[in-house]
Order: sequence, then structure tokens, then C-alpha cells
Amino acid sequence: MTTADSGELLGIDPTELRFPFELNKQISCTLQLTNKTNKQVAFKVKTTSPKKYCVRPNNGIVASRSKADVVVTMQAQREAPPDMHCKDKFLLQSAIVASDIMPKDVTGDMFTKESGNVVDEVKLKVVYVTPSSQSEGFEDGYPGSLNYQEETKEHKESEKIISEPFALISKLMEEKNAAVELNNKLRQELDLLRRDISRQRGGFSLVLVLMVAIMGILLGFFMKR
Repeated sequence: MTTADSGELLGIDPTELRFPFELNKQISCTLQLTNKTNKQVAFKVKTTSPKKYCVRPNNGIVASRSKADVVVTMQAQREAPPDMHCKDKFLLQSAIVASDIMPKDVTGDMFTKESGNVVDEVKLKVVYVTPSSQSEGFEDGYPGSLNYQEETKEHKESEKIISEPFALISKLMEEKNAAVELNNKLRQELDLLRRDISRQRGGFSLVLVLMVAIMGILLGFFMKR
């Protein structure tokens, strides 16, 4: 059995499991395995915290000069470790096996000294990173960072939402004041017209009657608004 910092049978990308840590959220990362040999390679993934992680698939076969993906999912965590330092470890075991071996036939015995197989083992660290460190640009709060841009956009949208009702109210108030002013003028003119009519000794002229009717119609129209 051989132990190496980098896989001699399987290439591993990335060489450590990086999780953008967030509380109460299930997070996944993917390992890509590359068979460096001209033979079929079986693999098995182990971890020091099996209840904390779900590995799919946790074992399998990578054909000659082919690739396979392994998805590692961390269950939702209720609290963060001190200084975001994680002590969890993973072990990726690989072994050259016969070409007739199927994924369902892979067992733990294939990766022991007694199996007689050429076995490779690679230890993988778990690293927690903050989601903001995954983004490009400046640090949080500075122009260029994704968080800063999102906050600025939200702020502008909030200002727009707040300002639009006030602008509408102001416009309606202006229209109301203009209607009241026009109504007052019409009332004054109507009063003057009535006084002129009362002073006349003869009957109402047709022109005056029409003017009174028009003024009444206009007054009723603006009162309804």
C-alpha cells in the first residue's frame, strides 16, 4: 500500500473540500476524479464525521483515462466552529482492479494490504470559507464587491418605492388646489351674474340664461372631481 500527498492512480480536483459555510444551510462541493492509468480503478471515500457528511457515490469505478464526479454534502449546521476552523478529514482510497469488476462489486476489502491490489490513499482537508470570500472585487462594504453592489441596488429601489407615493400625493394636492381655486372664481362670477340679473327691470335675456346654465354645468363638473 502506498500513501501520497497527491493521487498516483486518481487525480483529485480540488485537493481540499471547500465549503462556503452558512448556518442552517446544507452545502455541497464536488470532487472530480481522473483516472491516470490505462486500467480500471476502484475508489472509496471515508470521513472522520460520517454523520455530518453525505458522499454520493461513496465508492465506485473510474474507467481507464476517464473522469468521475463525487458530490460531498455537509448537513446544515446550527453553529460555526471557533475561528471557522474545521478538523474533519476525508480519505480517498483507490486501487487498480480487474476490468470485469462492476461498481456494485466494490468493497472495503479491495483497499487492504491483504487484497494484493496496488492501493493509493489521499487525505483531504475540509476548509470553511465565508460566502463573501468567494466573490470577486473588494472586501465587503467597498465599491466593487458584490455585497456592496447588491446593497446599493436595494437602497436605490427602496428610495424609489418610498418616493413614488409622495410624488403622487403631491400631484393630487396640486390638482385639488387648482380645482378649488377655479371653483371659487366660478362662484364669484356666478354671484356677480345673479346680482346683475336682479337689477334688470325686464325679463331675463336669453344670453344671460345660457351663461347661467353653462356656469352651473362647469361648477358641477369640477365639484365632482
